Amino acid sequence: MTSVTSPVGAARAGRPPRAPSFAVIPGARVQEALRGREKEIVELVEATYRLHAAGETVNPPSYFLRFPDRPTSRIIALPASVGGPVGVDGLKWISSFPDNVAAGLPRASAVLILNDRDTGYPFACLESSIISATRTAASAALAADRLTRGRPRPTRVGFFGTGLIARYIHTYLAATGWEFDRVGVYDVSADSAAGFSGYLRQAGTTGQGARVTVHDSPEELVRSSDLVVFATVAGEPHVTDPDWFGHHPVVLHVSLRDLAPEILLASANFVDDVEHCLKANTSPHLTEQLTGGRDFLDGTLDDVLSGRVAPPADRTVVFSPFGLGVLDLAVGGYVHDEVARSGDLRVIDDFFHELRRYG
Repeated sequence: MTSVTSPVGAARAGRPPRAPSFAVIPGARVQEALRGREKEIVELVEATYRLHAAGETVNPPSYFLRFPDRPTSRIIALPASVGGPVGVDGLKWISSFPDNVAAGLPRASAVLILNDRDTGYPFACLESSIISATRTAASAALAADRLTRGRPRPTRVGFFGTGLIARYIHTYLAATGWEFDRVGVYDVSADSAAGFSGYLRQAGTTGQGARVTVHDSPEELVRSSDLVVFATVAGEPHVTDPDWFGHHPVVLHVSLRDLAPEILLASANFVDDVEHCLKANTSPHLTEQLTGGRDFLDGTLDDVLSGRVAPPADRTVVFSPFGLGVLDLAVGGYVHDEVARSGDLRVIDDFFHELRRYG
């Protein structure tokens, strides 16, 4: 995946690489490149999961920058490389500052750097909060589809947490053919819950005649939903009662730290990547610490995609995705190519200055 102004094409054609250019792609342009292409992005995410499982990616552990004076905040570096037809290296640098929400700002902000595979030079910087939300939503929609194929398709969805990620997941579910009779909403902030429910009614994509309900308690939301989406900013488990899940829903545990180990131990558990997910005190990591092993894991999403593992229909199924940098690169590379094809790349002339070794 290369820029029309990057040195990769010349190198692959046998010509020596030339001085690279550097482009900046702002958020509005990112959003424009992705709008209306939800099915295509879900297919791209699925293909990237398959490349990852086949060993054609490099996805090192994420690095967490934490602050003693701001313990709830963090900035995470996700370096990665994707081979195959994607062919791009890079880094996502994403911050999570929960206090932003009280000020009316989104919790997360991010940039994505794409690097040329032959020279290592960065050739693009993209606004990446949209890319991050997109790959998260596409992964969730893919998991919802594949994890429910052995059971009646859910008609009651519940959103636990109502921020940007919840909105994107709803968009991707609606765009990939999901229709619901009932949509439940719960958030610790009544204003957020009201805002999200208003968005759902205005969007009109929840299903013909679907009823949107703001629930007063988390238990009420979970018990009334066949498909539950956790998209909170929780730092530790706050849902602890396995009885809430006695009707065996499918749970998209996107925020990773909501569920107590007791709930995971009573469920079938799938992750995107075992080593990445079982760290940083995620709910699966806490479950591993409690039990001393990983037997509670039933497999990865790729195991389900490839047919190696079939999710049970008679148990709660929990999908806990840590979020892989390779997905950000795949989606970011797609955006870059779309913008390049449109002729709308904002190239920064002479961004690289010292290009002669001896002056």
